[in-house]
Amino acid sequence: MGYKVAIVGATGNVGREMLDVLADRKFPADEVIPLASRRSIGVEVSYGDRRLKCRDLETFDFSQADFCLMSAGSTVSKEWSPRIAAKGCTVIDNSSCWRYDPDVPLIVPEVNADAIIGFSKKNIIANPNCSTAQLVVALKPLHDHARIKRVVVSTYQSVSGAGKEAMDELWSQTKGKYVPGQEVEAKKFPKEIAFNCIPQIDVFMEDGYTKEEWKMVAETKKILDPTIKLTATCVRVPVFVSHCEAVNIEFERDIEPEEAREILREAPGIGVVDKREPGGYVTPVEAAGEYTTFVSRVRADATVDSGLVMWIVCDNLLKGAALNTTQIAETMVSRGLMNKAA
Repeated sequence: MGYKVAIVGATGNVGREMLDVLADRKFPADEVIPLASRRSIGVEVSYGDRRLKCRDLETFDFSQADFCLMSAGSTVSKEWSPRIAAKGCTVIDNSSCWRYDPDVPLIVPEVNADAIIGFSKKNIIANPNCSTAQLVVALKPLHDHARIKRVVVSTYQSVSGAGKEAMDELWSQTKGKYVPGQEVEAKKFPKEIAFNCIPQIDVFMEDGYTKEEWKMVAETKKILDPTIKLTATCVRVPVFVSHCEAVNIEFERDIEPEEAREILREAPGIGVVDKREPGGYVTPVEAAGEYTTFVSRVRADATVDSGLVMWIVCDNLLKGAALNTTQIAETMVSRGLMNKAA
């Protein structure tokens, strides 16, 4: 017997990816139910080779579902996740709503799968921010080997992280650049995104950091180790899919670049592509559509006694969202936490 899986926000970028990932990984689902707001009732979405019609979130009986994969934003999750969880349906939420709740585990299966047991307190599990997910996947095996003291990360984040409207804005502005006399209008972003970089993701906080940068600090500490010091600068770049990160890591003890590469090659979810020649690294275009978190350009950081520098690239809609959410559900099943035979 398989599971019944509800997808809230099934018509969005991440919701559609969730459906694709569930089908591709052959998640043991007897039934998949796409749910959306009333304006999207009847809209068809793809699940494998099938077409499914979206149903109404407000009228669906969640007591009939085992999992709810939630990707409809914090406002919807805040209202609906506790109600859904109270029906006995386990919520795996992709928004920021529950990430910092001490009674809700924040899970990246390759990093802290054992923490998933805490889901029983609220029957809710949180998925981390997309930029955090790929970072901790790469940090975890190195932290286990040499203990990380400090991380400095600069991100280069694609517009898909801000949703379909953001992707449309990049596309329309890019086309506009080639039409003489046509104005380029910024709506989704604070400044023009085409052929530009914007050093702001989310709102500014009192200390001058943005909320996105704060998320990376708080989530890395919760998922990996609260003693790690981390500072981030998050930048939106004119790329449709995949986030990149330039990362400087300071360790408690020495670790050589080749040693780090070997550790990363053996780690789950990671692909090392690191040839010291033109093109011997992974870029956003190559990472798009891939489940792997890619690490390139591993080298010594000469500014600290025990440090490395590396380049991390990942499809933010997959490992940063839909894939990680599905992996959490798979972990629940494989560990027998659903009290049901697959």
